[in-house]
Amino acid sequence: MGKPTVVDLFSGAGGFSLGFRNAGFDIKLAIDINHAAARTYSLNFPNVVVIEDDIRNISGDDIEYLVGKVDIVIGSPPCEPYTGANPLRMKEPLDRLYLDEKGELTLEYIRLVGELSPKIFVMENVPSIVNTESLREAIRQEFRRVGYDKIYFNYLKAEDYGNPSRRTRVFISNIPLNPPKTRKRVTVWDAIKDLSDPRTYNEFPNHEIHEVNERKLKEIAKTEIDDYITMFRGSSGRNIPLYVRLNPNKLAPTVMGNSRFIHPFENRFLTVREQARLMSYPDSHVFLGSKDEQYNQVGEAVPVVLSTAIARQIMSEFYARDVSSIT
Repeated sequence: MGKPTVVDLFSGAGGFSLGFRNAGFDIKLAIDINHAAARTYSLNFPNVVVIEDDIRNISGDDIEYLVGKVDIVIGSPPCEPYTGANPLRMKEPLDRLYLDEKGELTLEYIRLVGELSPKIFVMENVPSIVNTESLREAIRQEFRRVGYDKIYFNYLKAEDYGNPSRRTRVFISNIPLNPPKTRKRVTVWDAIKDLSDPRTYNEFPNHEIHEVNERKLKEIAKTEIDDYITMFRGSSGRNIPLYVRLNPNKLAPTVMGNSRFIHPFENRFLTVREQARLMSYPDSHVFLGSKDEQYNQVGEAVPVVLSTAIARQIMSEFYARDVSSIT
């Protein structure tokens, strides 16, 4: 019997897929509409079929024609319609799923799960995608409609698995997910201290200085540890700091697509490589596109230590139980 096969929907730069590759799965195909992310994925997964297209244009038959029967479907539909950090989030929870153009992509994920009928699926998103009973029931009902009666909402914190930045996400699946946690907390300085000075030597890819204008440089210089330059107010009413100077002895805050963290000791933003370390990406993983696109790819990923922990649990259960009975 060969390795279990995986398809990654909304694959981004490949953080979710990396965990499954680490655990020994055979990644067959990935889909993402973003050109820079698709290029990044292709570079780092040269043996995987990568489709750069709107997922609405793809059918399960298309995927099976290209790669055959699929055992596992993973993926991360856009979180912007659901997150409280989005000041433009629709007020009514169900509207985010059924009326928001990006929110409807969650339904496209569910459609493809139904068409592919994998033994196991895992969909990652922000916890607020299921923060009301109406949303939870709607998602349960949509999965029931495509043949999956047992749905689990698994809330996992990336820092519990050794990630140097905080990140709480819900993983919606047809099996319970509770991978063993690590007792070790990895701090910012643990994660980045051994990297070379990017002003003198770029030891690893994506480790170049992020240039800023003189005004921004002065603001950075005045920012103390744990302080920030500015903030914005999300739809939940919470103030969210931007441009935080990281505390070297703590976990970093949640890395977001628009995040730019200030180095703990130097008057500059973290490089893309340093920021990728905060999401537990290996240094061999290269990001393509503009600097903004690279930062966004890092911030929108599933942290690799967390995806690896999930994948290892799934691998250990895949052959240990009758997986045909869980669909």
